[in-house]
Amino acid sequence: MRIARFTSAGSDPRYGVVDGAPGEEEILVVSGDPLFAPLNPTGERVPLADARLLAPVIPRSKVLGVGRNYAAHAAELGNEVPAEPLVFTVPNTSVAGPGDPLPIPGWAGEELHYEGELAVVIRRLCKDVPRERVGDVVYGYTVANDVTARSLQGPDQQWWRAKGADGFTPLGPWIETELDPSDVRIVTRLAASADPDDAGEVVQDGRTSLMVHDVPSIVAHVSRAMTLLPGDVILTGTPAGVGPVRAGQRVDVEVEGIGTLSTPFTAPRD
Repeated sequence: MRIARFTSAGSDPRYGVVDGAPGEEEILVVSGDPLFAPLNPTGERVPLADARLLAPVIPRSKVLGVGRNYAAHAAELGNEVPAEPLVFTVPNTSVAGPGDPLPIPGWAGEELHYEGELAVVIRRLCKDVPRERVGDVVYGYTVANDVTARSLQGPDQQWWRAKGADGFTPLGPWIETELDPSDVRIVTRLAASADPDDAGEVVQDGRTSLMVHDVPSIVAHVSRAMTLLPGDVILTGTPAGVGPVRAGQRVDVEVEGIGTLSTPFTAPRD
């Protein structure tokens, strides 16, 4: 089931279930937030083409990322594979929606990188979750671009700015609640322009089966140290092939079984 957060015709943000054949999708509007209430259809249907999709979840608490979770990606940056998940936090203010333009900060320099990833959305408050119970606390999965100011990771040491700046965590296009995350394909394409007819060049092509630490291991590890809350998001790491993105370019991240998240990058700001 695909759960979207959207607005249409100037409405406040709402939620709905995306249904229909490709090119003919509709959003079946539901009342309230599905993370906190049962799905209750209102009877209203909105054509997907008439809706503006928003980030499918705004974490009330936190976003967590996992670094160096694909051996080839760790190697391409000259890093060792960590024995345990290398977890970092970014603020919820870093979250952006599908299609939201990302102005490149002037302080990011020439090495603002894309990182296509699978993201986990937590269903309920939980702590000390064993591997075999992780499915009980996961609401679903979405697509993420863990945008990174690469040249600042070393000097800052803490990645608060390199990964946590405003807009650096695009999420979308929706949450898929029925995905098996054990072996899905992640493809990132870099387009020379924001033109939707520009399909772009494949720059990342990996599978979640290549993760060093799989989704159950990550959630179990994190929950031993901190309580997870409904709507928390965990980014699971990026395959090899990361690289810089420039103003005027667009990055599309596609996760098999979910969909494609597009982010246009715009001119630097001071």
